[in-house]
Amino acid sequence: MTFKGLLLNRSFLLYGICLAILLLLMKLLEWRIVVVDHTIELYVAAVAIVFTGLGIWLAKKLFRQKTNAMIVEKQVFVKTDHFVLNEAEVARLRLSKRELEVLQLMADGLSNLQIAERLFLSLNTIKTHSSRIFEKLEVQRRTQAVEMARRLNLIS
Repeated sequence: MTFKGLLLNRSFLLYGICLAILLLLMKLLEWRIVVVDHTIELYVAAVAIVFTGLGIWLAKKLFRQKTNAMIVEKQVFVKTDHFVLNEAEVARLRLSKRELEVLQLMADGLSNLQIAERLFLSLNTIKTHSSRIFEKLEVQRRTQAVEMARRLNLIS
């Protein structure tokens, strides 16, 4: 390449750089005019963008899926064909045969009235048997009594 060709390339490069700087200045001036003419609109748009982003972030924080798993271990008693009454526990708790009958009928899902009809007893008698069973097994509810009785092999 000759000196004249190198000088020509250099002038093209310099001319291109000057045009780019001039174009950048014109765009900057144009932007300044836009900013001056539309200041309120630009501020409102900026605030709207900030609050939109804040709203999206807050919605994701508040409504995300909470995956707190709770594992409950509970012993399950399976009925078998060969039930053996735990005589030692019956003696220790001092349960009568009638209380064992009432307890078995509770486990079968019968209400106090149904138990009274089946055993030909009054409703008050069944309630008395139930309260004594709860007291002896040291429980508060029928379901707890049935669970405790199954655990101790008092009912099938």
